[in-house]
Amino acid sequence: MSSLYTQAAANAASSGSSNSISSNGTSSDMFTSLLVAQIQYQNPLEPTDASEFVTQLTQLSQMESLQTLSTQASATAGLITGLQALGFGGLVGSQVGVSTDSLTLDGQSTVSGRFTLDATSTGTKLVLTNDAGKQYTVDLGKRAAGEVEFTLDPAAAGLPAGHYTVAVTASTGEKPTLEVDGTLNSVRLSASGSLLLDVEGVGEVDPDAVTTFTGRNAATAI
Repeated sequence: MSSLYTQAAANAASSGSSNSISSNGTSSDMFTSLLVAQIQYQNPLEPTDASEFVTQLTQLSQMESLQTLSTQASATAGLITGLQALGFGGLVGSQVGVSTDSLTLDGQSTVSGRFTLDATSTGTKLVLTNDAGKQYTVDLGKRAAGEVEFTLDPAAAGLPAGHYTVAVTASTGEKPTLEVDGTLNSVRLSASGSLLLDVEGVGEVDPDAVTTFTGRNAATAI
């Protein structure tokens, strides 16, 4: 995973270098050229008030300070992403819980997860919709208030391999957030520099979607 950290740091350094050239070169040179032109072509009988030059210089300094802060923020964000990549890279192969509204099924492997009900539901269902818009319903029956665990067997539910959006419906009308367990397969940096985690049964997710880490020796879902 050190290559991911190096890539993030290189992106940040490259961005910082580009902004530095822009602020320290182009902006300053442009101000100097404009200042010389103003002095050279001003009316000698009505010379420009010196305070105007001071105001312009102050505005330029403020702009360059903001550019410097932006560059530093970008560099810091890149370093943080690199450190996250190293951290998550060490967890590849571990079981994680992910907050999600989608699943990627292979048609055979079971998927386990959980959600929390605020009140008892006499009719609880998982509703899965594939990319073609076809819906599949898995009846979970009556469930008491609190955390509800489930295991989804694609073969038994007649769910072919593919990508699905998934939601929980309850007789109470509430729509709880779904958390799914899966193995962290890989970590990568996207073209935009953001970190993406590939979780078995879910697909690629943002690190913020991870809710729990169980460990490599945890029993797999059945």
